[in-house]
Amino acid sequence: MAQKPLRLLACGDVEGKFDVLFNRVRAIQKKSGNFDLLLCVGNFFGSTPDAEWEEYKTGIKKAPIQTYVLGANNQETVKYFQDADGCELAENITYLGRKGVFTGSSGLQIVYLSGTESLTEPVPGYSFSPKDVSSLRTILCSTSQFKGVDILLTSPWPKYVGNFGNSSGEVDTKKCGSALVSSLATSLKPRYHFAALEKSYYERLPYRNHVVLQENAQHATRFIALANVGNPEKKKYLYAFSIIPMKLMDTAELVKQPPDVTENPYRKSGKEASIGKQIPIPEEDSACQFFFDLNEKQGRKRSSTSRDSKSPHSKQPRKPPQPPGPCWFCLASPEVEKHLVVNIGTHCYLALAKGGLSDDHVLILPIGHYQSVVELSAEVVEEVEKYKATLRRFFKNRGKRCVLFERNYKSQHLQLQVIPVPLSCCATDDIKDAFITQAQEQQIELLEIPEHSDIKQIAQPGAAYFYVELDTGEKLFHRIKKNFPLQFGREVLASEAILNIPNKSDWRQCQISKEEEEILARRFRKDFEPFDFTLDE
Repeated sequence: MAQKPLRLLACGDVEGKFDVLFNRVRAIQKKSGNFDLLLCVGNFFGSTPDAEWEEYKTGIKKAPIQTYVLGANNQETVKYFQDADGCELAENITYLGRKGVFTGSSGLQIVYLSGTESLTEPVPGYSFSPKDVSSLRTILCSTSQFKGVDILLTSPWPKYVGNFGNSSGEVDTKKCGSALVSSLATSLKPRYHFAALEKSYYERLPYRNHVVLQENAQHATRFIALANVGNPEKKKYLYAFSIIPMKLMDTAELVKQPPDVTENPYRKSGKEASIGKQIPIPEEDSACQFFFDLNEKQGRKRSSTSRDSKSPHSKQPRKPPQPPGPCWFCLASPEVEKHLVVNIGTHCYLALAKGGLSDDHVLILPIGHYQSVVELSAEVVEEVEKYKATLRRFFKNRGKRCVLFERNYKSQHLQLQVIPVPLSCCATDDIKDAFITQAQEQQIELLEIPEHSDIKQIAQPGAAYFYVELDTGEKLFHRIKKNFPLQFGREVLASEAILNIPNKSDWRQCQISKEEEEILARRFRKDFEPFDFTLDE
């Protein structure tokens, strides 16, 4: 069955004319059917009074479609965007953040860069710097499989975008726009690139991202600049389009060249457009930094990663893989709730589960970005096994057996759940029977696999699956083909047959305050210390 395209709307500078925009969207949807998303570039807020916005902010009025917006382009509107990492501004209206990657459930990948270009330090709160562009490039382009992104959202036009193309009207693209955005577009190869700020509509002819006869064919890019909402000249400010996420497309279909395709406007556009290529990529050492700080607080630090290590034989550790966008579990990521981290090794770390089934429910997570156990490198697998064995000893000492499970489905980063079950609750066979019984009730085929078998022998990288590992080493495995209940592992363990806490089957119902989480984390660190193998290395 062919993949159904997503129907999207893109909009230029709203400038506070929310009613005009959303009334227009309602009219379009009434005539043409519903759209999936509205993407706004340029100035979302204007210099008009806030009365209209207050109606949306307080819920009196509501946007008729899920709307994603870029941040401030001037000091006057910085006040509306309090959280640099993005946040909900009103119901159905979300600020994406200063920079990053938004990946929808469909796999659609949208890269966003808020603000205007600044080449001076300190960078104002409404601007982006060469470092911001460089870090986006590093996150996305560092893998050999990188082909490009579906959509790029920026407020400024890319400088030189008019080269080799149709006329850009009154906008001189050799003088207007950002050279850093040109550099970013060159690297990211978006299929669609939207911008605003120039109060002008310009749909450039599509341009190619490869050199003819020298490189394999790649998809073309369409650049569209949109005018301001409700402008008196009736210039186009709203653009409707359909798109199938790149990752779901057949390569031959993806790289088909439009008949009016032109040369890449940035390839020979002078020194300024290549400014980003001359910027050294900043070293992302925050994972090591946090690791070092945590051990200092505990009064110890490991010589293998100490900055004072002078060993002539010490190897530079290989940099862990990076995520394609914001990730809640990559240790270097600002999204990580670091107060939940209870132990850090060389390749993995332990963290208390948020909304855990018990106070000592923990996760084993790789420091680098791996989606599943199947994709782990040999040295990471070795440390995962070390953590598993250590946790079994730790919990056995406390009169508990532990159950491990992984759900590689609708998850971005490997989370190996480790749940202790008091020996007094039930036997291992009871746990096994509970998983099999509940799986049968939900038409889930849960297969027993050989005790010493490797998951990598059963599941291919990228395949969706669920597996449980019991304290005896027995493993149960399910290959997910279509849908799978996200809380299945928790539901089984929370059931009357095992922990008898059915009200805790959903982690969202079990959340506690940050202060309480910090107390539990401190307690676990203290209790785990006698078993901590990382202190011996």
